[in-house]
Amino acid sequence: MNIETISRIQFAFTVAFHYIYPPLSIGLGVVLVGMEGLYLKTGNKAYERLTRFWIKIFALIFGIGVATGIVMEFEFGTNWATYSRYVGDIFGSALAAEGIFAFALESGFLGILLFGWNRVGPKTHFFSTIMVTLGSMFSAVWIVVANSWQQTPAGFHIVGSGLKARAEITDFWAMVFNPSSEDRLLHVWIGSILAGAFLVLSVHAYYIYKNKYVEISKKAFKIALTIAVVASLLQLVTGHHSANGVAVNQPAKLAAFEGHYDSLAPANMYLLGFVNQKEQKVTGIGIPGGLSYLLFQDFKKPVIGLNAFKEEDRPKQVNFVFQTYHFMVMIGISLISLSLLALFLLWKNKLFNQKWLMLIFTFTVFLPEIANQLGWYSAEVGRQPWVVYGLLRTSDALSKSVKANEVWFSLILFTVVYLLLFTLFIYLLNKKIQHGFDDEYKETIPDSSKRDNPILN
Repeated sequence: MNIETISRIQFAFTVAFHYIYPPLSIGLGVVLVGMEGLYLKTGNKAYERLTRFWIKIFALIFGIGVATGIVMEFEFGTNWATYSRYVGDIFGSALAAEGIFAFALESGFLGILLFGWNRVGPKTHFFSTIMVTLGSMFSAVWIVVANSWQQTPAGFHIVGSGLKARAEITDFWAMVFNPSSEDRLLHVWIGSILAGAFLVLSVHAYYIYKNKYVEISKKAFKIALTIAVVASLLQLVTGHHSANGVAVNQPAKLAAFEGHYDSLAPANMYLLGFVNQKEQKVTGIGIPGGLSYLLFQDFKKPVIGLNAFKEEDRPKQVNFVFQTYHFMVMIGISLISLSLLALFLLWKNKLFNQKWLMLIFTFTVFLPEIANQLGWYSAEVGRQPWVVYGLLRTSDALSKSVKANEVWFSLILFTVVYLLLFTLFIYLLNKKIQHGFDDEYKETIPDSSKRDNPILN
C-alpha cells in the first residue's frame, strides 16, 4: 500500500472517530436548551432533573471530543506538510476564528453549566446552557468553512510556484462565504441536532421499554421527538440545496453520487444499486431521469457525466461514493419516517403503548451517527483526486519525508488508543444510563447544608 493511500486511511480514521462526538455535543446542547427552558417556564422539577441528568452525559461527550480532536492538527504537519503550507493562511484564519469566537465561548460557560448548580441563579444557568450550545455550533462554523473552502475555493490568490506555492486570503468574507459553505453548514448543523435528539430518544425509549422512569422519560421523549421531526424534515431540504450546489461547483462529484457517465443522457436517481466502473453502468432500482428532474425539473435534460472529465481528474472509487451517498439518503428517509410515525401515534395517544416501537427507537441512536459519517465519506472521496478542488492534488499534498511504515506504525497506535477511549466512553455512558435518575431525587430537594456540585456527587 503506497504512502498516499495509507496516509488517507490514517486521517480518515482519526477524523471519523473524532466526528462521533462533536455532533452529539451540538445536538444534545439544543435538547438541553429545550429541557431547561421548559423548567424555567413551568417550574416543573422533572425538567430540572432531566437537564441535570443530560448535562453529565454532555460533559462526558465534550471531554472525549476535545481529546480526540487534537491529533488531527499534528497530522497536518507530519503527513501533509505540502498541504499545510498550501492552505496554512486559509486554515490558520479559520482555526484562529474558531478559538476566539467559538471554543472560548463554549469552554468559558462550560464551567457554569457543569458546576453552577446551586451557585448561580436559574436564569444565569440557563444562559450558560445557551452559550455553550452556541459555542459548539460556532465551532462547527469555522471547521465547515475551512473544509468548504477546499471544496469551492474563493477569496484568495496563489503566491509562489511549485512545492512552495501557497494560497493567501485576499477577501476574508469571500473565503468564509465561499459557494458551498452555507449549504454545507446547515446540513452539518441539522445532522448534529438529529444525532443529539436520537441519543435522547434512544435512552428514554429504553427506559420506557424497561418500564423504568416512565413518566419523566415520556417528557424527555416528547421534547426530543419534536426536535427530531423538525430537524429530519429540514435535513431533506438542506440536502437538496447542497446537491444543487454540488451540481454547479463539483459536477464530477455529483455524477459519482449517481454513477452517471454519459453527459449526453439524462441522469437517473437510484434508490439503491451497484456501479460497475469497468462497464460504466449502474445496476439497481431507480427513477429514470430522476436526478435530471431534481436539478432542472425536466426528466429528459442531460446532466454532466464522469466521461466529461479526464480519468485522472475524476473520482476513482465511484461505487464507494455511490454507496455512501445512497445509504446516507436511505437513513435520512428512515429518520423522517420513524419521527412522523411516532408523532402520529403521540397525537393518537398511543405512542408509549407500542413496545415494539420503543425497542426500535432504542437502537436508532446509531442511525444519525452513521449518516453523518457517510455524508463526509461521500463528500471527501467524491472530491478526489483533489485535496483543494481544481488546485492541489491529494498525491501532491503529502509530506515528502514520511515513509509508509511510519504511518502504519502510528495508525496502529492510534487504533489501539482510540479503541480504549471508545470502550471507556461506552462503559461510562452505559454506567450512567443504567444508574438512571435515582440520585436526582435527592438533588432536587433543597438542603442548605449541602452546596456541593451534584455533577460530582
